[in-house]
Amino acid sequence: MKEILNHLFEHKTFSTAESKEILKKITLGNYNNSQMAAFMTAYCMRSITVDELQGFKDAMLELCLPVKLNQNFNLIDLCGTGGDGKDTFNISTLASFVVAGAGYHVAKHGNYGVSSGCGSSNVMEYLGYQFTNQEDKLLKSLDQAGICFLHAPLFHPAMKHIAPLRKELGVKTFFNMLGPMVNPAQPQNQIVGVFSLELARLYAYIYQKSNLNYTILHALEGYDEVSLTCDFKTFSNQGEQLYAIKDIGFDKIDAETITGGSTVEDSAKIFLSVLNNQASTEQSSVVLVNAALAIKTIENDLSFSDCFYKAETALLNGSALKSFQKLIAISKN
Repeated sequence: MKEILNHLFEHKTFSTAESKEILKKITLGNYNNSQMAAFMTAYCMRSITVDELQGFKDAMLELCLPVKLNQNFNLIDLCGTGGDGKDTFNISTLASFVVAGAGYHVAKHGNYGVSSGCGSSNVMEYLGYQFTNQEDKLLKSLDQAGICFLHAPLFHPAMKHIAPLRKELGVKTFFNMLGPMVNPAQPQNQIVGVFSLELARLYAYIYQKSNLNYTILHALEGYDEVSLTCDFKTFSNQGEQLYAIKDIGFDKIDAETITGGSTVEDSAKIFLSVLNNQASTEQSSVVLVNAALAIKTIENDLSFSDCFYKAETALLNGSALKSFQKLIAISKN
């Protein structure tokens, strides 16, 4: 590790193969806590390269517990990197249920919050979901609820050495960058929110070499999702695009109208209010716009308006709520 750290301190970079080998050794516990914390901290202070990110991704997928779900379903994952420091409520998780309610199949990859107060796993657990990595139960969830939830620690056992350190550090690290890329179900469609434009471009370089349908998005005020507080940029199979809020039919909203991620209890209340059509206009609109972009990722031939209509219908007619209720029920049986 001393050589690795000196390499970083000298502002040198690693190849894809070197990065893969380093991360495998880290996650398998080959280094002590101080060395691993120093390694993660170094990456907080310098930019990661495409080769390094690719290598870290390859290592995580090689070490994960795979599940064969995409052979039966055309899957999508809605996932953000986190680490944007905005403490919004669980927008992408709610949007996942809206997309499932609209008739699509979602393999939602989630985890406990590290740099935020309430990650998707926190709120799902609080609301009664029982985590599983049983393939038959996940398939049943997809078949009957249109969605399954993949709690990252159950699929990435090698991360057990890293998780306590991430929690102690309490800041975003390159593991935030990796989360959306290492869904063990390897869905054919992905919409990923990232906390910086620089990272959006790194993701784009990697994803454009894949055979996925993808949308990488970044709201220009620093959100890892469409916040409706500002314009946002996307990178997709169709190229790069800047969306002005007014051009998709919305007025800009105030940031405080979409906060609520600081405690699990607050997040859970907002979560249920959205699904029960009792949330504020701002809260519902943010969820629906993110869901619409996910649907458009799967069906690019549809207009944004058509996709928004599908999402809005799923929320208003209770289909999104039914997907959530069914998923919770299946997890308990």
